[in-house]
Amino acid sequence: MAEAPQITTLLSNRDLDRLARLRLNAARRFTNRSRGEHLAAKGGTSTEFCDFRDYSPGDDVRFVDWNIFARIERAYVKQFHQEEEMHVAVLVDASNSMLFEGKFDLACRLAAALGVLGLRAQEKVSAGALGGAAQRLRPCTGRMSMGKLFVFLESLAPGGETPIEQGIEGFLRQHRGRGVAVVLSDFLSGGDLRRAFSQLHSAGLEVFAVQILGPGELAPDVTGDLRFVDCETHGHLDISSAGDLLGLYHEYRLAHEAELSALCQQRSGKFLSVSAAEPVEEIVFGTMRRKGWVV
Repeated sequence: MAEAPQITTLLSNRDLDRLARLRLNAARRFTNRSRGEHLAAKGGTSTEFCDFRDYSPGDDVRFVDWNIFARIERAYVKQFHQEEEMHVAVLVDASNSMLFEGKFDLACRLAAALGVLGLRAQEKVSAGALGGAAQRLRPCTGRMSMGKLFVFLESLAPGGETPIEQGIEGFLRQHRGRGVAVVLSDFLSGGDLRRAFSQLHSAGLEVFAVQILGPGELAPDVTGDLRFVDCETHGHLDISSAGDLLGLYHEYRLAHEAELSALCQQRSGKFLSVSAAEPVEEIVFGTMRRKGWVV
């Protein structure tokens, strides 16, 4: 039997199938209560059916479609429209610093995975690129919108010098809706990330921040005299005996990571730091499940 064609270059068909069994675990589930709009699918009190999704442990068995189960021995849960909705905004850092060591590629893959979780749960999903030219996917919902999400992420043009905090401010000027903001970035910015995270929080968005660092940033292999050039500000720094400074570098890197984690926790959000060398499936189905990002 011939294999099914690949749906997207970002995720394997097997990973897409596994994602159908998971959901984003938003601790502070901000929702919009606007009649006539969708629609967080939690079983619902409405009688208007909208879709099926795979059964997950903890789902109300009253909404299992037993007719389907009898035919194919696989449990699916009926979903109904509600008067609440959660907006999942997926923000990808497309600035110059993300162009190294596969950071931008992993960010797009994670954006696809987390966006799919929102679409399969019948949440409203939008996406945007930060750091370069304004690129934005308008809010959409439902499994039929996965193609739009994949095309948008596959066509993102990386490269830009706009600091991520300015990119977040620009996104929020056009954003409407409460829910979750997934921010995928290396967060190597000299700007005020505290203000940017506070703005997301004030807009009713729970911050899910994923820091992506390259292997060379996590474990630099440098010796001798070097000149470091900032790819965004174009500033430079001349270093003698770079190897002697590695300890100080790691001290600052870990302190920055701890600050990012604290900024998220203080705003009831989540933070995770990963290597760009990690496979996307290990991050989503391994690390994120263990840490309760997805259930």
